[in-house]
Amino acid sequence: MLDLVGIPGVGGSAVAFVQPTLRRLRTREPLFLEGGRASSLCVVRRGSFKVFRTDEGGCEQVFAFATRGDMLGCDALCGDRHLMAAVALEDSSVLSLSLADFFAHAQSVPSFYRGAMRAVSNAMIDLTRLSDMMAAVAAEIRLARFLVYLSRRSSDHGHPAEYLHLPMTRRDIGSYLGVAHETVSRSFKALADAAFITVDKRRVEILDFDALRRYGHGARAPASAQCPMSAAVSWPDQRLAVAA
Repeated sequence: MLDLVGIPGVGGSAVAFVQPTLRRLRTREPLFLEGGRASSLCVVRRGSFKVFRTDEGGCEQVFAFATRGDMLGCDALCGDRHLMAAVALEDSSVLSLSLADFFAHAQSVPSFYRGAMRAVSNAMIDLTRLSDMMAAVAAEIRLARFLVYLSRRSSDHGHPAEYLHLPMTRRDIGSYLGVAHETVSRSFKALADAAFITVDKRRVEILDFDALRRYGHGARAPASAQCPMSAAVSWPDQRLAVAA
């Protein structure tokens, strides 16, 4: 758990660390529910999760996608109820530490506290990153920024930056970016037409990372695609091919 969140210098400590609980979850199984009792902090060990809230009409607003090393349940630090829900997007596992054990370690080992606060800060930065994506007017720009972010995360975890596997649905991506899920398909096609990416179901290959990053720095999509292509984009959950 310490390695996952990047906490150094505690391996030789005389403090007796409590072993975290390993929890395995199946696809679509909730880690915790919105409004549920908050009693522990979790670090993603394997797989991925979406973090979201549900409005009175039953619509989801996705706020984050968590992968290996991300901390979940940070709202437990300031209240006794979860403000959001977290659900596994694929077969996943987390390491869970009770709040009582967390605070005990935080008081005993300064480096543990610093590392844990860094993990909490990263969770807060994700919300800032969401605001940055939402600031773009065009859906294609929002998607480009999202793919650049995922590529960098993939590289940070030691995986090829140009190959992405997207465990989330188009609807999840649309909720996260603030656009309709049909618009997500059109945006993927626009980026493919511009020769930034290729898409095969949920597998995305970034053909030109620098060009995609520069494109994401803009505020609006260009009037026409730069390199017209005829490829359609499909998604396994609904397999919607968008016509040119």
